[in-house]
Amino acid sequence: MSAVAPRPIPLAVPSLRGNAERYLRQCLEDNQVSSVGAFVARFEDAFAAAVGARHAVACASGTAALHVALRVVGARPGTDVAVPAFTFIASANAVTYTGAQPWLVDSERSSWNLDAARLHEAVCDRAARGAPLPSAIEAVHVLGAPADLEPLLDLRARFGIPLVEDAAEALGASWTAGPLAGRQVGTAGDAGCFSFNGNKVITTGGGGMVVTDDGDIAGRVRHLTTQAKVPGRGYVHDDVGYNYRLTNLAAALGVAQLELLPAFLTAKRAVAQRYDRALAGLALEPPPRPAGTTPSAWLYSVLLAAGGPGPDAVADALAAAGVTARRVWPPLHRQAPYRAAPRLGGEVAEDLYARGLSLPSSVDLDPDDQDRVAAALAAALGA
Repeated sequence: MSAVAPRPIPLAVPSLRGNAERYLRQCLEDNQVSSVGAFVARFEDAFAAAVGARHAVACASGTAALHVALRVVGARPGTDVAVPAFTFIASANAVTYTGAQPWLVDSERSSWNLDAARLHEAVCDRAARGAPLPSAIEAVHVLGAPADLEPLLDLRARFGIPLVEDAAEALGASWTAGPLAGRQVGTAGDAGCFSFNGNKVITTGGGGMVVTDDGDIAGRVRHLTTQAKVPGRGYVHDDVGYNYRLTNLAAALGVAQLELLPAFLTAKRAVAQRYDRALAGLALEPPPRPAGTTPSAWLYSVLLAAGGPGPDAVADALAAAGVTARRVWPPLHRQAPYRAAPRLGGEVAEDLYARGLSLPSSVDLDPDDQDRVAAALAAALGA
């Protein structure tokens, strides 16, 4: 008789409870399932209030949010936009959509985020030599850990370089010390962008949001995401816009999910704390927690010890035990579209890729299942 396969433990799945069914049913009853409907504005208003921004504009995806935000703040053909080398490829793709070229910047070893001090030095050197400056900087709050933005905000003040925050993985993360203390990620730059993909802290199935305190930026983003259509009866468009609107159905789910955000963040952080305790004796490094910040704990990602089993071997061993684990992203300079992109370092990003592994981190991850993950990881590492 063959052995029963262990019940699979996924990497990150949504928790669809609360008012989700009620709000979706209301959309169907009202026959408002496309981009017209009360839930879109309701989601935008509630989201802006939740993160502490003046304006929020819902978009079809996090990538769409990044694209239009970068375009609005000034990313354009013939210029560079600084972006981390260690991030999901959408961060760079959004730059490329504007016609600008990604300038790939290595990570800080302590936070895994863009090395803001190194970029600050490089931009100041460009300015001293009279070389072209980047038309924008895109800082990513990688895996939910707030990035160091102070050097980047200094570049904005000194040279007028706008800052866009890619907060796709970091909803609910904040700074607790320093000049940004009390601020949530996404609200410090000219614009902040969020994702609501199915594996994020909250989900709309797919979708994104641009937040900003600048009314002109918000108005321009809203205009471009609705095909740049001029208000009125006729189909008159004054620019090349995009069909980047969020549907009322998706927004209804977003409202229900946003109502649960505090509970979701508490659960995510509890998952991280349990992993901290369970994995403390293993040959690995826990996720970074930059000083003076509270991360979202979106996805618990570790660095395996150099010289030990690599992430592919460990992921295979976990899969055999019914546990889904995933390698972190290859550096962008390894990806075919960006192999020739200019870059500033890359050694840290290479090391993160060589040793990084993400573990199951669903909001509703059962503690017993988490014990299974820890035990399987210990066995895979020979502990």
